[in-house]
Amino acid sequence: MATIVAFHAHPDDEVLLTGGTLARLAAEGNRVLIVLACSIPIGGAGAKGSERLGQLADSARILGAAGVVHLGYADSGHGPVLYPDPPGAVRFVRADLDEAAGRLADVLRAEQADVLLSYDPQGGYFHRDHIRVHEVGARAAELAGIRVLEATAPRELLRLLFMPVWLARLVVRYEMSEIWGGGTPSARITHRVGVARYARQKQAALAAHASFTRSKGRSARLGRVLIALPVPVFAMLLGREWLAEPTA
Repeated sequence: MATIVAFHAHPDDEVLLTGGTLARLAAEGNRVLIVLACSIPIGGAGAKGSERLGQLADSARILGAAGVVHLGYADSGHGPVLYPDPPGAVRFVRADLDEAAGRLADVLRAEQADVLLSYDPQGGYFHRDHIRVHEVGARAAELAGIRVLEATAPRELLRLLFMPVWLARLVVRYEMSEIWGGGTPSARITHRVGVARYARQKQAALAAHASFTRSKGRSARLGRVLIALPVPVFAMLLGREWLAEPTA
């Protein structure tokens, strides 16, 4: 049995990026722990924040994780505006690298972790909190002396999926450079994880994030569509996840 720590930026990222992998690792007898960087949403740590963290705890249980640890940073948001720090907290993108990595390394040591799951250098799609997860995760793994694997997706697949959508202006949030440079080239992906048999858990864990799926916006609508799909169709679409082991 190994101990795997999955480091994520926000609630629901644990499902979308590694949900099937975490469920599979737990089902195979490994101990899985989720560490969340941003536990304070853009609007502050009031009812919405408490609700969001409660949903994360439900998602973690569905996936078979042993628990969740919060590093206590605030969401930085995605876009041109970087909000001021909320009272008593720091936006994650502004966090001192060594201080944040030290917090994560302390968790890795305390849990005697064998592997850290983090994000690729682009954070998948250039979200600043996701990029910071990569930076902090890489430094923490170095401090703790453990192996790191980075959640990602094939760059070629992302281009194939998102280019027609972007050209049709159905998604206006991202620049062409973000779509073209997101993910990891297929040749550099080291682990292709089949998770179709854990699709029901992954779908249920996504459904646990009700505050996300009932919100406005295209991402939330997509989430509602995914939750409503028959499990075999969901498994066909989201039955594979990808990890890349950084080169020295």
